Amino acid sequence: MAANNPVPLSKDELLHCYRRMKTIREFEERLHVDFGRGDIPGFVHLYAGEEASAVGIMTHLGDGDRIASTHRGHGHCIAKGVDVISMMKEIYGKKGGCGNGKGGSMHIADLSKGMMGANGILGAGAPLVCGAALAAKYRKKNEVAINFVGDGASNQGTFLESLNLAAVWNLPALFVIENNGYAESTSRDYGTAVDSYVDRAAGFGMPGVTVDGTDFFAVYEAAGEIIRRAREGGGPSLLECKMVRFYGHFEGDAQTYRASGELDDIRANKDCLKKFNAEVTGAGVISASELSAIDDEVMTLIEEAVTQAKAAPLPTAADLLTDVYVSY
Repeated sequence: MAANNPVPLSKDELLHCYRRMKTIREFEERLHVDFGRGDIPGFVHLYAGEEASAVGIMTHLGDGDRIASTHRGHGHCIAKGVDVISMMKEIYGKKGGCGNGKGGSMHIADLSKGMMGANGILGAGAPLVCGAALAAKYRKKNEVAINFVGDGASNQGTFLESLNLAAVWNLPALFVIENNGYAESTSRDYGTAVDSYVDRAAGFGMPGVTVDGTDFFAVYEAAGEIIRRAREGGGPSLLECKMVRFYGHFEGDAQTYRASGELDDIRANKDCLKKFNAEVTGAGVISASELSAIDDEVMTLIEEAVTQAKAAPLPTAADLLTDVYVSY
């Protein structure tokens, strides 16, 4: 590790983090194109622009640590290590996908990786994380459970009730609010009474911290401290990541609520990958050519994922009642 490395991560670890962020970005950019062509069924909500949050947090986790995601969950899945080709097949509604093509974009899960699932119900992951954290506490394996919500979902009763429950039971849980400024099309400033979500944490007797969610290193350092505290029995915390999303709430969103020039500004000045690249190359830890090599490898992976997804068979009528608890 170079003496001027900006964070206590080795070169290999930094390259791994960049690969995960770049994979999320290119995965989402390709979905944007293919959905626009009409190739993908259902709804799609893209995570592009928010990569530093998922990877900065998930770098501290192992397969035994559990996460519950949101409708905007592709980035969380990739950061947690879910197979990209299996994810692409699922989004295309094909056999061989994470849910054999029956869940789609908003319902990707892989329990072997600790990914309990994306969720189309706002705030629904928070109670699940309380359960996972309680199980981790009883197993005494120093595992943690993490819930991701958007700024809009943070106003749901289930989320607030879960904060209280986690605090009462002193659970090894982390509640992450990914604040991209909009609850669908409603400005955060219009729909939320408090100026800072850290105030919410204080109301439940737990620590909270706000970080720049476009800065990978800020997220990584804050999450590392909170997760360490949870593993050591210190209880739950809240982490607010202030970030941006490059696309609308869903694919097809006209984004008329955006200010003129807003999208151009965030692409130019608030791109977490650009910030990461500038940091590591400026410090002399990683060369631009090494990052470029990863870019090429990621593009090859995404192309292979799409090729396999398009070629995979569709579920059949006989598959309809499989993977359910009860058959009628």
